Order: sequence, then C-alpha cells, then structure tokens
Amino acid sequence: MDLFTLFMLAVGLSMDAFAVAVCKGLALPHIRLKHVLVVGLWFGGFQALMPLIGYFLGSQFQEQITAVDHWIAFILLGLIGGNMIREAFSKEEDACPDASLGIKTMFLLAVATSIDALAVGITFAFLQVNIIAAVSFIGVITFALSCIGVKVGNVFGDKYEKKAEFVGGVILVLLGLKILLEHLGIL
Repeated sequence: MDLFTLFMLAVGLSMDAFAVAVCKGLALPHIRLKHVLVVGLWFGGFQALMPLIGYFLGSQFQEQITAVDHWIAFILLGLIGGNMIREAFSKEEDACPDASLGIKTMFLLAVATSIDALAVGITFAFLQVNIIAAVSFIGVITFALSCIGVKVGNVFGDKYEKKAEFVGGVILVLLGLKILLEHLGIL
C-alpha cells in the first residue's frame, strides 16, 4: 500500500473520531492543552491499536482467504464507508458526548470510534502492508485530527460534524473500490 493510499485511509478512519472530538470541543466551556491532548491520545491510540488487533486476527485466516481477499477488503471498506455516509445524512441528531474526559467515557468513545479500524486491520492482513508503519501513521493522523477537532468544536460548534463523517465515508468507499480494481488488474 503506497503512502498516499495509507494517508487517505488514515484520514477516512479518523473522521468518526474527528466528529466526536468536535462534539467534545463544543461541550467544553474552556479548552486547555490538556483537554486537547487527552482526546487526541485516546482516539489516536485506539485508532492505532484496533487495526493491529484486526491484522493479527486476519493473519490467522490469510491462507484460507487469499483468493478473495480483495473482495473482502472492498466489501468491508464499502460497508464501513457506506454506513458513515448514511449517518452523515441521517436526520437523527446524535447526542454529542458530554464534557467528561474521564477514563470510562473516553474509553467507550475511543472504542466506538475505532471499531471500523478493526475491520480495516483485518484487510491489512491480506494486503502488502508494513503493519507497524501503517498503524503508527493511522494513530498519528487520528491524534492530529482529533486535537484539531476539539478546537474546531469549541470555536465553530457542530457545523462540521456531518460533513466530516460524509467525507470519511466517501474516502473509505473509494479506497475499497481502488483495492478491488487493482487486484482485478483494471488499475
């Protein structure tokens, strides 16, 4: 996987965390560097950890699935991205999380925003990916975007939450399509 594709994947995966970070920034009356770093570390750390777990799970089944691995990557990324797009257009108002930065709250939010990264990690097992570099890159990108999200939320409110989710979904769908087309020899 080339660096540009990995970057786009990292941005796509980080959009859920960005959207929640925007909500955190909205809920916090006054943000400090500590608040920004706490949110960034939780989300960035879990976005790095979950694909690593997925990679090791996927590696257990790699030999049995090699013939259809590109279809699995396409379907997983398509489903994750499609769900993000659907949520972006949903009329339901997501309840923004409260201002709490406690361990229990942040743990639940970090897990919830990184489940899709677990599925992506499974696809990494079937692709030519340096897993340590990939998960580090994903973690750093998510950390940075989450930190930015807290500030954006504090300054601009929830104006960008749905747009971020939509963009992230489109990126993941397009990456899934790219992987499929490369394996079919079309790209």
